[in-house]
Amino acid sequence: MAKVIKTNEFENLVENKEGVVVVDFFATWCGPCKMLSPVFSSLGEEMKFKTDFLKVDIDESEILARRFKVNTVPTVIIFENGQEMDRLIGFIPKENLKEKVESYL
Repeated sequence: MAKVIKTNEFENLVENKEGVVVVDFFATWCGPCKMLSPVFSSLGEEMKFKTDFLKVDIDESEILARRFKVNTVPTVIIFENGQEMDRLIGFIPKENLKEKVESYL
C-alpha cells in the first residue's frame, strides 16, 4: 500500500527528492479514488526500486491541495526533482499510469 503523507512530510519526500515521485491526491469519500487506490498501490509495489508512490488525503492536507490547485480527485501528479512534470485527473488504468510514469524515468 502506498504511504499517505501529511503536509509537513511533503517537502522532504517530494520537493527535496531527486528523481521521480508520483503523488495521488485523493479523498476517502471519492468513488474513483477508491477504484484507483489498488491500481496505484500495485504499481507502487511493482516500481518500488525505480520511484516512490505516495498519497495525499486532500481533507487532511488542504494546504497542499490548494497549493497544487487540486480541484478534482483523484489527481495524480508526477514530480521530477521536486518539480511538477505531469498531471492526470480521474481514474487511470494501470498500464496507462505505468506508461506515463516510465516516460519520466
